[in-house]
Amino acid sequence: MESNKIKEIINRNNINSKISKAKQHTEPKRKIFKNVLKAFLVGGVICLLGEMFYEIFNDFLSDELSNNYTLILLIMTSAVLTGLGIYDKLGQFAGCGSIIPITGFANSMTSSAIESHSEGLVLGVLNNVFKLAGSVIVTAVMMGVITGIIRYLGGVILG
Repeated sequence: MESNKIKEIINRNNINSKISKAKQHTEPKRKIFKNVLKAFLVGGVICLLGEMFYEIFNDFLSDELSNNYTLILLIMTSAVLTGLGIYDKLGQFAGCGSIIPITGFANSMTSSAIESHSEGLVLGVLNNVFKLAGSVIVTAVMMGVITGIIRYLGGVILG
């Protein structure tokens, strides 16, 4: 009986190795360097635009108001581009480079609202938007707590 189990295990391993070999031959090779470069450039351009907006606002407003208006402008631009379908194309091209800045969060919120608008304002849009935002906010708060603990312990240990 044990020999049958051993043969069955060996047979499964042979099948798994054949599947792995078949996958290697059929999967397209990923262009990692090209994808990383596109993500870096698009994310950098988004951040550069944010910095340009900040500098323009900073000529007329205080630092705090410049920060606020820059974020508002980036979020509004992302939401409008998402509504027009342009930001999704940018995301397909740039991958992670378009979702890391705050514009990516605005894109995901707007996309969620657009997809669920047929279910109604309260049950559709607000429910789905807050489902998405909740996980992001919880993650941000947890990372803030962890960072604060690390900084505090670093100050205590290093003096």
